[in-house]
Amino acid sequence: MPSSKSSKSKAKKQVFSATKAVKANARERLGTPPPSHPLPTIKDKITARPKHKETFADLLEAKDE
Repeated sequence: MPSSKSSKSKAKKQVFSATKAVKANARERLGTPPPSHPLPTIKDKITARPKHKETFADLLEAKDE
């Protein structure tokens, strides 16, 4: 039968990770890296450019002025 003691589980042993150790060492020496800027989404790219190209007539009118 199980004992009547509290059923608190043991803390899991931490497995050594070389990657985490290297990153922690770099953070100590250089500090945290600057925050990065998010890449523009496809929707942002589409809204940034005009919907229609200028027509040849519009280009000629702009050139005359």
